[in-house]
Amino acid sequence: MKYMMFVCSDTEPDNDPTALPDIHKWVAENDTRGRRLAGNVLAPTTAATTVRVRGGELLVSEGPFAETMEVIVGFDLLDCADLDEAIEVARTHPMAREGRLELRPFADLSA
Repeated sequence: MKYMMFVCSDTEPDNDPTALPDIHKWVAENDTRGRRLAGNVLAPTTAATTVRVRGGELLVSEGPFAETMEVIVGFDLLDCADLDEAIEVARTHPMAREGRLELRPFADLSA
């Protein structure tokens, strides 16, 4: 089952003083196991462009649409057997402590 894992900042990171897991090791391990299909860090929100169409008119604005302290800073596309495996993959990501990870399954549009 495929999951989009949104990597987000958080206003309340973990204050555990132990070292964070190494992101390069996390990527290598999950790539090798075939659980991570793609992923990347995103440019800062200052580089965002929001596109909407309202009443047939194109509205383009600089910056993110949402006014929030937490932002999506990256993503990973996961291929896991089930939600439990996806949660385990997310649990070991460094941003599980520094930020938050949102797992969202891909919709089955064939139904």
